[in-house]
Amino acid sequence: LREKRFLFFILWDFSNNNKDNSNKRLSASFPFLPTMMLSLRRSVALLQRPSLTMIDSVARCRFGTSRPLLGGGGHNFHIDTPDNNAATPFEFTDENMVEVQKIIAKYPEQYKQGATMPLLDLAQKQHGWLPLVAMNKVAKILEIPPMKVYEVATFYSMYIREKVGKNVIGMCTTTPCMLCGSQAVEKAVKDYLHINYGETTPDDKFTLIEVECLGACANAPMMQIGGVFYEDLTPETAVEVIKKIEKGELPKPGPQRDDRRVAEPAGGKTTLFGEALPPPLRTDIQF
Repeated sequence: LREKRFLFFILWDFSNNNKDNSNKRLSASFPFLPTMMLSLRRSVALLQRPSLTMIDSVARCRFGTSRPLLGGGGHNFHIDTPDNNAATPFEFTDENMVEVQKIIAKYPEQYKQGATMPLLDLAQKQHGWLPLVAMNKVAKILEIPPMKVYEVATFYSMYIREKVGKNVIGMCTTTPCMLCGSQAVEKAVKDYLHINYGETTPDDKFTLIEVECLGACANAPMMQIGGVFYEDLTPETAVEVIKKIEKGELPKPGPQRDDRRVAEPAGGKTTLFGEALPPPLRTDIQF
């Protein structure tokens, strides 16, 4: 942070002292600097607004695209909590350590950093969410700086870095689902669980989050629970799915209506009635 402030003030001082011959010579040597100075001056003009009066605002800007648990705002840097700090215990189970070695074996020795994402996903599946110590463990296994792992974990919204309930409900609220009635489904789920986005039920069974499009637009509206898609929802069927999970049952995934199979039209198929044929194979190539 201090380095960012120092660089900012050095460049700003240079732009305000362009009468100095030495600065003119520097500008001649580096023709891109005048344009940079103009951009910086515009940035400072923005900082002079009432809501942005400190240079720290520039240094503390959040540039990640990770979707926070609360669905907007939030932060993508770590804050110690009793459940999430460097002293929190975490170890892969023996079964998962075997899986870790299988994943790493898919990558060349000098490129095993490529296993960062699947190992983080494995840690999250084991723990239910992704604490700091799990990221540190992945970094140690892959022999890379922890920052390399933090960069990945804070960028992708699939990694949940805050404590959540046993079942994470991801409600899709983007355009196709909204046009098909997702707002009514969303209200029914919130009313039944008595929580809002980013909150967890008192029994730690459910956490509700808002997600971007999950690619099931043909079956909108939909929600995702534990990686399973529940589609063609109504307020009633959405609540019924949650009730079954509460009882320890596994609801039928996919469309929650009897007159539809996967993404076929509701009235039945209109084409592709025959058996699917395999793609043609070239006969001039020995497989």
